[in-house]
Amino acid sequence: MDLTFFFYLSSGLFLGWSLGASDASNIFGTAVGTKMVKFRTAALTASLFIILGAVLAGAGTSATLSQLGSVNTLPGAFMVALAAALTIYWMVELSMPISTSQAIVGAIVGWNFFAAKHTDITILSKIVSTWFLCPVLSGTVAVALYWLLKKTFHKSHLHLLRQDTYTRIGLIMSGAFCAYALGANNIANVMGVFVASSPLKPLSLANGFELSAAQVLFLIGGLSIAVGVLTYSHKVMHTIGNSVMKMSPLMALVVVLAQATVLFLFASRGLQHFLLAHHLPPIPLVPVSSSQAVIGAVMGIGLAKGGRSLNWRLIGQIFVGWFTTPAIAALVCYISLFFLQNVFGLEVYR
Repeated sequence: MDLTFFFYLSSGLFLGWSLGASDASNIFGTAVGTKMVKFRTAALTASLFIILGAVLAGAGTSATLSQLGSVNTLPGAFMVALAAALTIYWMVELSMPISTSQAIVGAIVGWNFFAAKHTDITILSKIVSTWFLCPVLSGTVAVALYWLLKKTFHKSHLHLLRQDTYTRIGLIMSGAFCAYALGANNIANVMGVFVASSPLKPLSLANGFELSAAQVLFLIGGLSIAVGVLTYSHKVMHTIGNSVMKMSPLMALVVVLAQATVLFLFASRGLQHFLLAHHLPPIPLVPVSSSQAVIGAVMGIGLAKGGRSLNWRLIGQIFVGWFTTPAIAALVCYISLFFLQNVFGLEVYR
């Protein structure tokens, strides 16, 4: 395999690492923040299931990003991923949980502008609508789950220690599900722009099992996300786990379950086919933000409890980050593509 490809892929790996440091920390941030799960256990569990989700179920959301903008050269894909990664890294340094989905969408739109390619407004509006729908849906699911689990624990008359044990187990199991859903939903953000120009071949494994060329790419991206989780996710875990709102272990469990549910809904091809087969409106296969999902869940519970415990100043700063992220990523991508083409003479589009 030409080493040039892996050089260009390095920006995608950096983006994956950044996603692991930022978005993936949302999986166990509440659990670690409430000291119900150790960081080491959380990071290892998240890493394993993110890789599984990326390889086994990552194709759906990648197809949607390809419709938004098919980046058809490796130098162009390199710069799109790098622009998104630099934007995310800067925000992570400020300890702000932001949307990797918004960063990559902004960078793709920046590439479309530079390459004079048409940006499909229907696809873009579908993606943007999920930026508003995701936190609202996550908050609604969180409120329903919180009152259901609270009533269930109350009626069960469990001893406090037994309830604590069940909550810890629930946090780890729901975190594994959430990590799988994150890998399936967000691998498109990391490797989606490389699918059209990737020279990778299918890989045959034991017992006749085969990974497609795209799945090999997703495996590499999943590993980069896992490295980000293991090495640098503790900063944003503190923000999610403690700063937005002080949470009980039960609230932490609910936040993880609500986030996992929302990520899975927007990544499941099986669910979409089921809805279409029964003549129901399908849920779009769109990479959504785990940061938005977890903040929406925390806000939903906080509002249901009166809203007094929420850190509204921090929430306002996070919202500002969500709106500025795609604009910054688009601008960085556009300027960087100009230098890549005119200074280094590389073909950034066809």
